[in-house]
Amino acid sequence: MIRHYLLLLVTLVTLASCNQEKSNSTTTTDAHSAADSLLLHPEEMKYLKNIKQLTFGGNNAEAYWSFDDNYLVFQSDYSQWGANCDQIYVTDWRNDDLKNNAPTMVSTGMGRTTCSYFLPDNKTIVYGSTHLGDEDCPPVPERRADGKYVWPIYPSFDIFTADLDGNIINQLTSEPGYDAEATVSPKGDKIVFTSMRTGDLELFTMNIDGSDVKQITSELGYDGGAFFSPDGSKLIFRSSRPKTEEEIREYQDLLAEGLVMPTDMELYICNADGSDLRKLSDLGQANWAPFFHPSGEKIIFASNHTATRGFPFNLYMINTDGTGLTRITHDETFDAFPVFSNDGKYIVFSSNRNNGGTRDTNLFVAEWIGG
Repeated sequence: MIRHYLLLLVTLVTLASCNQEKSNSTTTTDAHSAADSLLLHPEEMKYLKNIKQLTFGGNNAEAYWSFDDNYLVFQSDYSQWGANCDQIYVTDWRNDDLKNNAPTMVSTGMGRTTCSYFLPDNKTIVYGSTHLGDEDCPPVPERRADGKYVWPIYPSFDIFTADLDGNIINQLTSEPGYDAEATVSPKGDKIVFTSMRTGDLELFTMNIDGSDVKQITSELGYDGGAFFSPDGSKLIFRSSRPKTEEEIREYQDLLAEGLVMPTDMELYICNADGSDLRKLSDLGQANWAPFFHPSGEKIIFASNHTATRGFPFNLYMINTDGTGLTRITHDETFDAFPVFSNDGKYIVFSSNRNNGGTRDTNLFVAEWIGG
């Protein structure tokens, strides 16, 4: 979905090589693999080990686990796999060789797709797509004269379910305007998504068959990228909520053009019905892509709050009461979209590391040893 465009912001710089040796990295008590010394910085080895690079070209992002953790579903625009813009793919992450073989495309190959997620049967996915509006990829917004960085909110996005052969099973949304960013509760009963159906970008939930739609948020601003807690009782999401008259005017003017500006976002947490809503982070700049730690008591997320030029983005962790901010990754480019496996043993994320100085963003899986 539109979060994928933030990758372009940070890849405009000259990327530093991550292939330097890390001292003593292969002789620690955690038995780090040889790949760790190439792909991880020494500070990261407190949290990650046995890292594996899954993709090797294009922009690959938003990888999410099947309920049995055997597969990942993700979006990619890699032209060598036949994608003209983001399409949805599934991979057996332990066994597939995506450096030499293309994964299975499970979207239609038409329009732009985003935010895929497995349903509990491990045989069905949900994802957003623009293909009913136009079979071609929708246009990317031109660089603005005012220099502001924006994301498009394509009104033709709707949410669909499909099998792993790429056959669409059901269309879950049909309201006018943007419906996308769907993720599934670990309990397997609910989907949370972002919609423009009220005239603003709000969170909604529905049953996995599309029934019983309920509005979760209602305050002016962009609420999106929501995920359920491991027990399904809470939601974590990112939001850009304008406060001053100038901020509100700017937000509404951009929204009228089908755009949002994602450079000022903070994390919010609430109960799954929208109650007990509170702001979790107050760091400044872009704090986004949050996901619950398996304990349900911490949040991992991407942030550039320490950056002076918009980058780098790194992964951080914070307690659900807003304390204990901890830096997880230490790369100088872009790390984002962190997602823990359902069993809590692994983490998948997207990164510009080890891309040979290109603009490619690839997927990495590592064992999580950070507690």
